[in-house]
Amino acid sequence: MAISFDAALGIHDDALMYRARRAEVLANNIANADTPNFKARDIEFAEALEHVSTKMNVKQVATAAGHKTELLEPDLAADMMFRIPNQASVDGNTVEVQQEMARYTENALDYQTSFHFLNKKFTGLKSAIKGE
Repeated sequence: MAISFDAALGIHDDALMYRARRAEVLANNIANADTPNFKARDIEFAEALEHVSTKMNVKQVATAAGHKTELLEPDLAADMMFRIPNQASVDGNTVEVQQEMARYTENALDYQTSFHFLNKKFTGLKSAIKGE
C-alpha cells in the first residue's frame, strides 16, 4: 500500500512554506525601513488559504449568518498587499519597524508551531512504517 504524502501531511507542509515566505517578506520590510518611498508588504493569509483550499479541493462552509462564503476578490486582494501605516513617514516609507518586528516574531512562533506539527506527522509515519 502506497503512502500519499499529500494526504498524510495535510496542510502542515503548506503552512510551513507560507510562514517561511512571510518571514522573507517581513525581513525585507525591516531591512528597507530607511529606504525612501519603500512600501511595506505582507502576504495576505486569505489569498494563501484560497490557494491551498483550491489545491486540496476544500470548500468553505458558512456556519453562522455573518460568515462570508467567499474569500477576497482577486482585484481587492492585490490592492491589500501593501500595508497602510498608522503614522505616515515624510519620505514616503510605510515601514513601521516596531510593528514589523512584532509581526516577524509572531510569524516565527507560528513557523515553529507548524514545524512541530509537521515533525509529529513524520514521527507518526515513521512509527507506522516500523510497525510500532
